[in-house]
Amino acid sequence: MQRLLGRINPGAITSEQRPMLRFLIIMTAASTIGLQGYTILFNNFAAEVVHLDGSQVGIVQSVREVPGFLTLLLVFILLFVREHRLAALSVALLGLGTAITALVPTYGWVIFTTVVMSFGFHYYESTNQSLTLQYFSTAVSPLVFGRLRALGAISSVAAGLLVYVLGAVTQYREMYLAIGGLVLVAGLWGLMQDPTHAGVVPQRKKMILKKRYSLFYILTLLSGARRQIFVVFSILLLVQVFHFSVRDMTLLFIVNNIVAYILNSLIGKAINKVGERFISSIEYTGVIVVFLVYAFSTSKTLVMFMYIVDNILYNFDVAIRTYFQKVADPADIASSMSVGFTINHIAAVFLPALGGYFWMLDYRIPFVAGSALGVVSLVAAQFMRVPAKKAGSDVATATPAALAPSGETAV
Repeated sequence: MQRLLGRINPGAITSEQRPMLRFLIIMTAASTIGLQGYTILFNNFAAEVVHLDGSQVGIVQSVREVPGFLTLLLVFILLFVREHRLAALSVALLGLGTAITALVPTYGWVIFTTVVMSFGFHYYESTNQSLTLQYFSTAVSPLVFGRLRALGAISSVAAGLLVYVLGAVTQYREMYLAIGGLVLVAGLWGLMQDPTHAGVVPQRKKMILKKRYSLFYILTLLSGARRQIFVVFSILLLVQVFHFSVRDMTLLFIVNNIVAYILNSLIGKAINKVGERFISSIEYTGVIVVFLVYAFSTSKTLVMFMYIVDNILYNFDVAIRTYFQKVADPADIASSMSVGFTINHIAAVFLPALGGYFWMLDYRIPFVAGSALGVVSLVAAQFMRVPAKKAGSDVATATPAALAPSGETAV
């Protein structure tokens, strides 16, 4: 942990902020291990033990996205629970849902445990983003996001290795219990911590929609749609069209996460150096190219390379959140992150089914549509403008002006 902390300039992190950084590091590692462990095991467990058919697996995958769509409920939960405790509770819930997955090998139980672990994962992701933006300055938050993304990548590899080792000596029930139990313990540890400090702007405890945040909402919606195409159809392309084996996909998974671990910290530094608009422009230009290659290339090697590039580009979306941090009222961060997470998951409700229909007509159609989304995103990114502020100005400092009514629409 100390090594990871040290990769951010020690002078940029105050003694008050270090407990929150340490808290987020442990919670993020646990959350990633839980999600990846659950995901790696799921398809084989569903087929070999529960004997689910393709339709049932599809329903489970759709149900898994519902909690992401319902993250706006966080605004109301925060009326009763402090945000860092909700983050830890969410990790514990993820661990619990993962641990009990194989206890009752039935379709209904799988849906129930999927909902439990998914609420935990999605609610932690929203609170994680919110706490990072609240507790770290506009100069430091990109670095923190980058290090947490890098930590997530290496934790994914660790989850894969853990499953590999456990799989040699245990069955699905023991593997799920071991992985989920580890995550649950981390969440319970988090519940006993208080990494907060008094200098942070109090958050408004209501759902807030503001016209001046429209660009953030649009970019978040487009990012969610692009993510669905990447997650659902790029893997389908590799397996069905280019006939990648399980071994090929496993190797690609490892390579992707190693590359992400190396590059994610550099993305945060690049945001500070050249700004969100430039970074987002690179991302969306790359998305256009990647999806067109997916659609029209016949080279297995080129498509594999584009898949790695695609995974790298997705990590550039941290620029959307750091942009928001620079233009937002500091008191709106918690509410806006939960609303943004819901907006991000709108596409998950209908895009896989719609894209699947067009895939049956011609597999190129979802990727051409994804390229078109890239064009729209690229145009939208040109409107990103941030106010001039002192480098390293800390948004996590309460001021009377920050708490004054903004005159914008609030719900």
